[in-house]
Amino acid sequence: MKWYFKLILPALFILGWAITAILINNPYILPKVWDTLIVFTTPFVNLFGSGSLVENAIVSIYRVSLGFIIACIIAVPLGILLGRYQVLEDFCDGLIQILRPIPPIAWVPLSLAWFGIGLSSIAFIIVIGCIFPILVNTIDGVKRVRKSWIETARIYQASEWQVMTKVIVPAAGPAIWSGLRVGFGIAWMSVVAAEMLPGTVSGLGYLIMYTYNFGQIQIVIAGMIAIGIIGIVMDQFFQYVQKRKFAWEALDK
Repeated sequence: MKWYFKLILPALFILGWAITAILINNPYILPKVWDTLIVFTTPFVNLFGSGSLVENAIVSIYRVSLGFIIACIIAVPLGILLGRYQVLEDFCDGLIQILRPIPPIAWVPLSLAWFGIGLSSIAFIIVIGCIFPILVNTIDGVKRVRKSWIETARIYQASEWQVMTKVIVPAAGPAIWSGLRVGFGIAWMSVVAAEMLPGTVSGLGYLIMYTYNFGQIQIVIAGMIAIGIIGIVMDQFFQYVQKRKFAWEALDK
């Protein structure tokens, strides 16, 4: 499929936005397209004392990266163990199934009570948001590894550690990577929600809420667009790595 085919629907959306904004003629409800896009022409300008678009984007990216890395450090090894040993999975499954459906924003009161206002609280919300998709995909990936591959390794007298590192983890790699991709998307949504909380003084979520209070809807939408652009770039990175490093998965099916 040609790359420009994917641009048709976004172009129609922008056209619809432009026409609707002209018909409404109220920038406090829906600003014109140009008024929003002009925010991107001055990405380093301080916006009503809330910092620039670039500065807030960098803060959000840092927070997401921190929370995402912590979640990976916890979820990937734990998922490998639970996927490998059924007894451990049975033991932990009840707690996982109880906690998994709880949305990250529901943890906000406890987060504020435990960690106070600041980076620790935001990082906790991000970790809670993305840890379960990573964990569940890792467990599923490990459990789907072909038993014949493990048995073959055993025939060659491979130790449990060698089976784990040379067979199971590489074979489960595509599923783990898919979990990381989904987890990062949820982490990105979680940080924006966390940055809208009282006491936060930076980040794209903060920028959106702060400028909304001044009636600057064009900056609000610009912040939303920036969130979407960064999300697309990161998702494309995950897809690129998946195609380059895990192309064998498609051939194996």
